[in-house]
Amino acid sequence: MFLMFGVLGVVGGFMGVVLPMVVIEELRRRAEEIGVSVDEYLLDLITRDSDPREAFDKYLRGARELLELAKEELMRNNLRQASEKIWGACALAIKAYVLARYSKRVESHRELWIYKDKVAEELGNWIRITFKLANSMHTNFYENLATRKDVEDVLNEVEKLVNTITNALEKKLKS
Repeated sequence: MFLMFGVLGVVGGFMGVVLPMVVIEELRRRAEEIGVSVDEYLLDLITRDSDPREAFDKYLRGARELLELAKEELMRNNLRQASEKIWGACALAIKAYVLARYSKRVESHRELWIYKDKVAEELGNWIRITFKLANSMHTNFYENLATRKDVEDVLNEVEKLVNTITNALEKKLKS
């Protein structure tokens, strides 16, 4: 997470922002309270009042950006940060699909577990399995148990999930 105090600048499409510690602590507390990452929590706040089309586009863009960040963290051998970004990418992709398909904003970790089954019914049961693998990455962020190979494997599966959801939503928009 790049939260500090003031704007640091843009690097590789990502901007570092510096914030007072009280703000960072509150963001973390609120995100943990509902079982999401700070990135996901902030994106939910930003898209809350957006047109659904604009919101699910932002979710998909956020998912793709988190995958890129996960790859960068993996190159630095920061498995915990890579893991959390993998989980975030999966969660945002599921949120995008549910919003586009059902006009429903997923608002909790629990709802993600419920709606991943609906996504899997439409796109394939492997979505359920990939979701559970991604959730293990969320756990790894806290526990630091996964090997590099574990993280790489889940990254590949979540990238497939994000691409599949993106393609499905593009087809839906064209029809």
